[in-house]
Amino acid sequence: MESRFSAIGSRGFHIFLFWVIVILVVVVDQSTKAAAIEVIGDGGRVLIPGIMNLIHVENTGAAFSIGQGGNVLFVIVAILFLIGSCLLVWREDDLPLGVVVSVALITGGGLGNMIDRLMNGSVTDFLATAFIDFPVFNFADICVTVGVTFAIIGYWWWDSKRTKALTNEVVD
Repeated sequence: MESRFSAIGSRGFHIFLFWVIVILVVVVDQSTKAAAIEVIGDGGRVLIPGIMNLIHVENTGAAFSIGQGGNVLFVIVAILFLIGSCLLVWREDDLPLGVVVSVALITGGGLGNMIDRLMNGSVTDFLATAFIDFPVFNFADICVTVGVTFAIIGYWWWDSKRTKALTNEVVD
């Protein structure tokens, strides 16, 4: 028996999965930011003693608060990445599933933070490590970081596989 997804092909499945992940990341990101603001109130709270605290911070910069006040630039970059990632998933037939998931995580995280920038003029960060001095971050930041890490690994693997296949075709 043929599955529904095999009938639409791998590209169709990749596009579907891409958008499901992007939407889930945005929903979870926006929900956790709203919940964190509600729970934290004024000051901060201990989430996991000695490991993670909740602290409400509004960030107008990028990662590690680089580029403070660059909201317009960051929104433009997010829009360009969204367009580029959609084109990548749409055009490439043989993208590995891991690359699709990675790009979706990055896109969803970027969209989540872009929504904050457009609605509030800053990004809501609330997760603070207690065991090391590290910038406060949010769920979208985690998705972008994980997505970039796995996208680099996945793209390298995919590209080396394609290069090897092209080399074998030339030799044959």
